[in-house]
Amino acid sequence: MTDGLTRLVEVMDRLRSPGGCDWDAEQTHESLAPYALEEAHELVEAIESGSRTHLREELGDVLLQVVFHSRVAQEHPSEPFGIDEVAAGCADKLVARHPHVFGDDDAGTMDEHLRRWDRIKAETSGRESAFDGIPTTLGALARAQKVLGRAARADLPVDAPAATDEPAGESAIGDALLALAARAQAEGVDAETALRGAVRRVEEAARAAEQARRSDTDSSSG
Repeated sequence: MTDGLTRLVEVMDRLRSPGGCDWDAEQTHESLAPYALEEAHELVEAIESGSRTHLREELGDVLLQVVFHSRVAQEHPSEPFGIDEVAAGCADKLVARHPHVFGDDDAGTMDEHLRRWDRIKAETSGRESAFDGIPTTLGALARAQKVLGRAARADLPVDAPAATDEPAGESAIGDALLALAARAQAEGVDAETALRGAVRRVEEAARAAEQARRSDTDSSSG
């Protein structure tokens, strides 16, 4: 490891060991899970902000979660593992899933690469379905697009509804959102990112209007 990574592991070991931090020592994989989710969201926000300083900080927070969980895992009574095993397993996985880079396979098209990735992933992880491994905690739009993408690469039929302008209840709204996710998938657009961008533009305009109203009020009262 580099000096920075080594130091981070040593700091976490000190915090977790006797004489360290009581809060850190009490944490479990389960108690830390919400923080991992929160830090992942904050990383995405940093990426979208365009701030390199913010990005570096949030990448560090995500790395901290990996190091923290790895340190907790070292203490398991029957199946311990640490950061080295985590990193080695990740490297092995990347090599196995990129035979066109580390083996003799041809790279092929991007679609062929993704299909090969899914096939190798299923073989090495023991998954029986093309949809195994899609997190249930993903946002609804992101999960819809992930399911549609997996189905397409597995050549499975998907009866995605077509968008309509009909007055709609909950079910029809759901169908319309699924149709938009299918359109985004077909056009290579990440639906979740697109929606976040649209919401961000609305929020920025609303904040500007809010600030203008506050300025008008302050001027009137003055």
